[in-house]
Amino acid sequence: MAERNVARSTDRFEKKRDAILDASTVILNTQGVKGLTLGVAAAAVGLSTTSVTYYFKRKDDLAAACLMRGIDWLTQAAETALAEKTPMERLRKLLELYLERIRQGAIGAAPPLPVLSDIRALNNPRRTEVFDAFMKLFRKVRNLFDTPDLAWLGRGRRTARTHMLLEQLFWAGAWLPKYDPEDYGRICDRMFDILTGGLAVEGAEWSPAAAPLAELAASEGVELGRETFLLAATRLINSRGYKGASVDKISAELNVTKGSFYHHHEAKDDLVVACFDRTFEVMRRVQRLAMSLPGDQWSKLSSAAAALAEYQLSEYGPLLRTSALSALPEAMREEQVAHSNRVSDRFASMISDGIAEGSIRPVDPFIAAQMLNATLNAGAELAFWVPGVTQKAAPSVFARPMLMGIFAR
Repeated sequence: MAERNVARSTDRFEKKRDAILDASTVILNTQGVKGLTLGVAAAAVGLSTTSVTYYFKRKDDLAAACLMRGIDWLTQAAETALAEKTPMERLRKLLELYLERIRQGAIGAAPPLPVLSDIRALNNPRRTEVFDAFMKLFRKVRNLFDTPDLAWLGRGRRTARTHMLLEQLFWAGAWLPKYDPEDYGRICDRMFDILTGGLAVEGAEWSPAAAPLAELAASEGVELGRETFLLAATRLINSRGYKGASVDKISAELNVTKGSFYHHHEAKDDLVVACFDRTFEVMRRVQRLAMSLPGDQWSKLSSAAAALAEYQLSEYGPLLRTSALSALPEAMREEQVAHSNRVSDRFASMISDGIAEGSIRPVDPFIAAQMLNATLNAGAELAFWVPGVTQKAAPSVFARPMLMGIFAR
């Protein structure tokens, strides 16, 4: 009898804990670590804050548990995929498992997966714990490329492709809501086709035009001063997260006073928005420059992608990572997502024109554009994942695998 009572008590504990994690993951995905408080989580499940502390002592404990649950699921999915014989089959299985899991979340058959972009917003020791688990996941996914068939891929290139692949999975959550969940299987087919076949038609060469990077950033007067300020803020937010990029740190980076910061921006949210505005303006400038080049749409698209990959590692980069979106209030976040979509839509138009003229394979332009956008955005962290990678090497190491195929030489 005592054992049955203990079992029932344990079962009730686990069910309540899971309910808290389910509700908290929704909050985490929409408001980031900053917005996930014990009080907000308690209200979401009809408990008092004191009751939630029985399961999670601190806010960071709760956020870390949400993130760890998602990482654990992804790790299991990667293990399942690695049981397949070939890299192509492994990739296919990983995509299938992930999109099916997202579909289940969309129809309410499973709790949502957490957005993993806000790990930096955790405090230690939880940040280290979650990041270590993510690194184990990363290494497991990288094993997808670790076969004799891909022996020509060096460690750095395998790492770059893994970073790009994971970014495709994570960013898909931002654009999949455009579709009905019943279409996710078809979307999986199209993503797999783009990742393995690339965008270029057979026989196309990778020869992007050189980009005048200095012309893409502000270079004089008041605009230059603002550019310097936003670049420093962008680098801090990318490396330390919204929470870690404090006003004190930004001011110290530029050797200016707090008063100077508030002269530029009334609040830190306004600063993040300004960094996003700078990012999207650079991307639009690159697109306009590429569209003015002679040649077919494949040449123009590859030139734009190469320029942005190179820009990320140049003295003018990086651009702001989309992970900063989770820190913004909902209205601001929706506005910035709309800006991002307009950049993607222009890429989609270039891809559509290329399909019509025969220089680009017949792929889904919208999905291909979103995947290209995700890759270029992820280029901001390429130097972290591939230490020593040079600015000039970035296009071939990172942009080319997206455009020519993830398994292409």
